[in-house]
Amino acid sequence: MAETSSLTIFGIKNCDTVKKARRWLEENGIEARFHDYRVDGLDGALLQKLIDKQGWEALLNTRGTTWRKLAESLRAACDNAEAAKAIMLEHPAVIKRPFLLAASGQSLLGFKPESYAQFVAEVK
Repeated sequence: MAETSSLTIFGIKNCDTVKKARRWLEENGIEARFHDYRVDGLDGALLQKLIDKQGWEALLNTRGTTWRKLAESLRAACDNAEAAKAIMLEHPAVIKRPFLLAASGQSLLGFKPESYAQFVAEVK
């Protein structure tokens, strides 16, 4: 299966979807390093790498509690990559998760068992 360093899953440990994704990887014997935005941090370079892979619009979780708690003026101003990046750096919980990144550079956002199975098969 995949080597420990070949996959990294980004997210927040108490997120239910991240828990499901990590459980799926474990149950399928796939090792992945877990990067918790809150514990391991999130710097501008790492966030830019994730944005480059998926686009800021896809990464910005506008359906979550963190987004809804932001000031209306902040949400309204979040209409471009720089503004979105600034909000994501200050409030990492607003980043859609989980984010799976392979050493090859391929990435997958969100979690569905079928998508993970296909992704893992492709990056082996």
